[in-house]
Amino acid sequence: MTSRERIMCALAGDIPDRVPVAEMFIDPKVIDAICPGMSYEDFVEYAEIDMVTCLTMAEDPATVAWVDEDKGIWRDKWGALQRNVGDVISVMWPPPRIETEADLDSYTPPDPLHSPVIEQVRQLADRFKGDKAIAVVGEASFAPSQYLRAGLDNLMMDYALRPEFVHKLARIGLEYHAELYPKLIEEGAEVIILGDDYAYKTATFMSPAHFEQFILPSLKTVVQIIKDAGAFCIKHTDGNIWEIMDMLIGTGVDMLGPLEWPYMALDEVRNYSAGKVGVMGNVDVDLLGRGTVDEVRAATKELLCHVSPLGGHILSSANTISSAVRPENFIAMLETARQYGTYPINIAQ
Repeated sequence: MTSRERIMCALAGDIPDRVPVAEMFIDPKVIDAICPGMSYEDFVEYAEIDMVTCLTMAEDPATVAWVDEDKGIWRDKWGALQRNVGDVISVMWPPPRIETEADLDSYTPPDPLHSPVIEQVRQLADRFKGDKAIAVVGEASFAPSQYLRAGLDNLMMDYALRPEFVHKLARIGLEYHAELYPKLIEEGAEVIILGDDYAYKTATFMSPAHFEQFILPSLKTVVQIIKDAGAFCIKHTDGNIWEIMDMLIGTGVDMLGPLEWPYMALDEVRNYSAGKVGVMGNVDVDLLGRGTVDEVRAATKELLCHVSPLGGHILSSANTISSAVRPENFIAMLETARQYGTYPINIAQ
């Protein structure tokens, strides 16, 4: 099988020739430590990674709209402030772009058809079409609402105090992505990964009732738009999401993950859904950053033993390969997957 065929087989819930390997994002610092000067695209080929990705939430450093460059504060495509803290993904920064009903009524959203991600997908398709699965890591409506409100705390207060305001706010992200994703799929994207996080280590940020009221409708709509346009959909979130698992499965997503270890055991998720959704992940990111090569190999083999035989499994970290990941540990995970990941899985315990 080609890398693309391997990913597509797993997303369909089946068993490919070997367990596919993918990452939502690999920090350039890790790539450079392994292969100095190598581009992300070249590294995907070098490391035999089965899916290539680009991000809708990352901004081009050459065109970023700086507000205070010395402090790393810039204005994103939503018109909201963010602060660069040294990694690719920045943090939300006050004050909110939208505070009042008047702000909401006068707000002009970005044009999705002018997104630079469209050109990124075209370039990936030109190079990898038919070889690697082409994926876009994006969002639905929950994350854009946080950007516009300058953080989760403000949005959670809105859920309690301004429900109609929140529903209007959510439509901004929904309408933007409802137009963007079909365009990206038309240009060659085959997988959309929705990255809005919903949970802490113990429970969801919001009550299940608030999730159902304020987030689920937009999420279901975005998932259906992606699938109607002909792509697969993976839903990512950190934390413990068992309280909302039935609602997530009911959206029609093809796969959940990467899901955070140890709060979400992938074999339990796969079995709970009765095979309705696949699973992606989930080698512990903390282990990849602090552990030894032997510990990483053991954790990877554990997933290959207990999750991969269920089918519908893409092996990855439990989030992304951040700058904190030790390069030798990332390589150990990849090499272990190649060594032991051929079906039928047979690892001596």
